Amino acid sequence: MIDLNLPLWGDVTVFLLAALVIGVSGVKLAEYADRLADRTGLGEAITGTIMLGLITALPGLAASVTAALQGHAVLALSNAMGGIAFQTTVLAFADVMHRKANLEHAAASATTMMQTIMLILLISIVLLGLGSPNVVVGPVHPATLLLLAGAVMAFWLSYRVSEQPMWHPRHTSETVLDQPAPGSQHERLWLLWTGLIVSGLLTLACGSLVAEAAGNIQDKTNLSAPIIGGLLMAGATSLPELVTCLAAVKRGALTLAVSDVVGGNFFDVLFIAAADFVFVSGSLYHAPGMGLQEILLTTITLLLNVILLSGLIYRQKHGPGNIGFESVLMLLVYFIGFVVLSTMH
Repeated sequence: MIDLNLPLWGDVTVFLLAALVIGVSGVKLAEYADRLADRTGLGEAITGTIMLGLITALPGLAASVTAALQGHAVLALSNAMGGIAFQTTVLAFADVMHRKANLEHAAASATTMMQTIMLILLISIVLLGLGSPNVVVGPVHPATLLLLAGAVMAFWLSYRVSEQPMWHPRHTSETVLDQPAPGSQHERLWLLWTGLIVSGLLTLACGSLVAEAAGNIQDKTNLSAPIIGGLLMAGATSLPELVTCLAAVKRGALTLAVSDVVGGNFFDVLFIAAADFVFVSGSLYHAPGMGLQEILLTTITLLLNVILLSGLIYRQKHGPGNIGFESVLMLLVYFIGFVVLSTMH
């Protein structure tokens, strides 16, 4: 790990520049992923979850692992949970952008509902780890092993629902179907894959820089780790999801937009498992500094996804301000939750 020994303003500059590169790369990621979904025939739901979700999660993975290696366990967990909370709330902003109807109505998909249910399961396992006894199995807490097993089951179930759905959401005049764009079969695959990989590598490198800078900012200020990790660092490393989600909505790829966020959240939970493996001082869930703030942040994240699931099932066409009730609730829970977190010591 390279320590640049920068002053506070230098760390802030590095943080902002790295976040900017992440945001610019995210626009290209959405474009390449949408074109690959059409060219390969995989569809937006699977492409958004596996391909785009993984790549846009790379900055957060780099940030959490870097933080854990430096001994900032609270920062590593807060980045992961804060990233999920931020990314879930991104769907509310995407809903505002899609003015024709509620986004969760227009992008109806059994796959995204199953993914959200599985995500709620994985976040519950993290909460279980925070509230369970301080024990380890080898180098990690048992909750980390449960996370990995749960992730395997979640991907398998999501794939089965995508390939062999037992029911379909009702199509309405506002439903936007996932259909390949005209001429997509003539795209050159190697060019699309190259663009996707280069954009992904840029986000990965800048994610590590964001973590380095955020850790330094925490050391040089009086801000708490949940605020630095759950708001500042998570917001920066979640810029790819924000940008790719909004870019996908603008392109009309609504299923890709929702699947990108939900899929990215899948991988964000696994950041905690990766961080636990590299955290050498015992269980990440019981590291010094872990307490009520981290439990509250995880609970807020869980609540946001329960609200999202309710919106995906209810499929309200139009709600307050021409967005769904779930978008209004998610915005309220997110902002009130972080106001409460900022007052806790």
